[in-house]
Amino acid sequence: MSIPYSVLDLSPVPEGSTTGEALRNSADLAAHAEALGYKRYWMAEHHNMEGIASAATAVALGYVASKTKTIRIGSGGIMLPNHSPLMVAEAFGTLAELYPGRVDLGLGRAPGTDQKTAMALRRAMSATDSFPQDVVDLMGYFAKDDGTPGRVRAIPGEGTEIPITILGSSLYGAQLAAYLGLPYAFASHFAPGALEQAIDVYRSTYRPSERFPEPYFILAANVFGAASDAEARFLMSSMQQAFANLRSGRPGKLPRPIEDFEASAHPGILAGVHEALRVSAVGSPESVRTALEGLIGRYRPDEIILTSQIHDHAKRKESHRIAAEAMRAIGEARREAA
Repeated sequence: MSIPYSVLDLSPVPEGSTTGEALRNSADLAAHAEALGYKRYWMAEHHNMEGIASAATAVALGYVASKTKTIRIGSGGIMLPNHSPLMVAEAFGTLAELYPGRVDLGLGRAPGTDQKTAMALRRAMSATDSFPQDVVDLMGYFAKDDGTPGRVRAIPGEGTEIPITILGSSLYGAQLAAYLGLPYAFASHFAPGALEQAIDVYRSTYRPSERFPEPYFILAANVFGAASDAEARFLMSSMQQAFANLRSGRPGKLPRPIEDFEASAHPGILAGVHEALRVSAVGSPESVRTALEGLIGRYRPDEIILTSQIHDHAKRKESHRIAAEAMRAIGEARREAA
């Protein structure tokens, strides 16, 4: 049985490049992924970060959708506390009207930025957690008009029935997704600490919904594929440096790769980087396949979504090609064994 594979693109802005180039590269990567058989192409909302170009996520997705034909596009995710549910419904409803049958909406509870920027986004911080109700409101906006007098309607949005996925890196999201009967994606590509416990909570407490009678778990993983293990580790050093810089309070554009990053890194920072990136497939085509097989065997995802934060755009495309070939080979092997 084949497992769907998708792309999570943070639209990285590499050192020496611009935001415009990063967004054009994202559209090119999406077309590349579409040709390789990837199911979805998701972009993530981050703010006040020089190295990520997808802050206006719905706008960026509209551009990407215009350059592709069949691949599903969506958010991984929209940070719902930053927005009113109605405006999210209208933005994604517009996308769904323009690109029917292709739009997903992944929702996160974190701000996707620092507290100062969160204040600038929201104008006011509330001590009340309205995320569960906001998700329910969004589901209502996407539903067909039920004729209720005076009901606030999302136009565009109403009747599009855009599928919603809950994103998270803790048990909170797992519990909410299970309670609402929604798919769940875990941010294991950068925060895998509670991964196994969250999967267990989600599956064991899942309440079937009409649209999703069974739980649907999406595993996020990094992939750094190259011709050799050594080259892949070299390419991965860009992401390692980015995490080290972020944890040291020095975020910026995606650094150029360097040799022997681990030899020069502070041991405490290096331990944090290793933990953050431990759900990764790194190496040659053979190594990437082995690693992905191990992740699939251990976590049994219904889908795997892959991110490849590589400085060189051509190398990033090659990494996703290697991953796609590995996933196809894994699928063929599973069918033969069935």
